[in-house]
Amino acid sequence: MSTNKAALAGENQLNTAMSGVTAVLLAAFVVYAFTWYTGAVQGNFALVLLVATAVTGVYWVGERLYFLPKRRESAQRLIDNMAQRRTQLAAQGITDVDTDWDSSDASQALLQQPWWLDWTAGLFPVLLVVFVLRSFLFEPFKIPSGSMVPTLRVGDLILVNKFHYGIRLPVLNTKVMDNHEPQRGDVMVFRYPPQPNLDYIKRVVGIPGDEVSYLNKQLRINGQLIAQTPLPEFFDSDDMRYSKQFEANLDGKQFRFLNDDNRPAFVPGASPFKGRDNCNYSAQGVVCKVPAGHYFMMGDNRDNSLDSRYWGFVPEANIVGRAFFVWMNFSDLGRIGGFE
Repeated sequence: MSTNKAALAGENQLNTAMSGVTAVLLAAFVVYAFTWYTGAVQGNFALVLLVATAVTGVYWVGERLYFLPKRRESAQRLIDNMAQRRTQLAAQGITDVDTDWDSSDASQALLQQPWWLDWTAGLFPVLLVVFVLRSFLFEPFKIPSGSMVPTLRVGDLILVNKFHYGIRLPVLNTKVMDNHEPQRGDVMVFRYPPQPNLDYIKRVVGIPGDEVSYLNKQLRINGQLIAQTPLPEFFDSDDMRYSKQFEANLDGKQFRFLNDDNRPAFVPGASPFKGRDNCNYSAQGVVCKVPAGHYFMMGDNRDNSLDSRYWGFVPEANIVGRAFFVWMNFSDLGRIGGFE
C-alpha cells in the first residue's frame, strides 16, 4: 500500500510540474500572438507552426509512451485495490458494498487526459496535417493590395501550389527536390527580396537570361514585342476609377492587365538593388538583363505595382509557389475559380 501511495504522490508531482510548464508555454504563445497582432513584432507563421507542431509532437509521444500507460496503471491499481477490499469484506460476511465500483467511474476519471495534454497532444494530429499541407502542398494567401488587378482583387483568398516549383524545407525555404521551373506568365508568390519575411505576388515576366524591356508602357522580351489587345475600360470599385485594359499572351498564358494614361512611363524611385547594373533606366522606362537564378516580376496593374522595376530581381531561393485558384472572396462569390 505504501508503494502505491508513493507512486501516486510521484504522479501527482509530475502532473503539477507539467501543468505549470504547459501554462508557461501557452502564455508565451498568447503574448507572441498579441504582439504580432498589434505590430510590435514581425511574426513568422511558418516558424510558429513548425515550433507548435514539434512541441505538441513531443507531448503526443510522451502521452503514448508514458503518460497514458501510467494512467492505465493507476486505474488498474484502483480496480485491483477495490477487488481486494471486496474480497476482504466478503470474508467477513459483508456482501453489500456502499459503492458500485463495477461502474468503473473512478477508473475512467483516472484515464481521462489532464488539460495540459488535451491542449497539446490532442492538437498534434491536426497541427501535423496543417503543417504538411501548408509546407509541401498548398498554402492559402489573402490578396492585400491592388497590384494584380484585374487578375486578382483585394480580398481574394487564393491557393498557392507549393510543390509546383519543387519541394522546399519549411522556414528555411531550401529546395530539396526539383519539379517545374518558373515560366513566363506564371503568377508566383515569393519572398520580397528587400524584406524576405514578407510574401509578395506578381507575374513572371522575365526568366534567367532574358532581356526585359518596358519602354513607353510596351513590354518586349528579348526584343520581341508582347502584343496587347485593347479591351473595354476596367472600373476598379476599390479605387473608384476607370483604367485602360488590355489582353496579352505570354508564352501561352492569356491574361489582362491595366495601364493608366495619367502615370508617366519612367520608373521613379528605383532602389539601389543588387544587380541594378543589369538595368538601364531612362525617361521611357527600363531595360533589364535578368541574371542567372533570378526572375523579373511585374504586377498586372502596371502603373500601380511596386515590382522588379523598383526593387530588382527575385532570387530562385525566394520562390514560394505558383498561385492558381481563388477559393473565396467574401465580397464577391463570383470571384471563385482558377486564373492564369
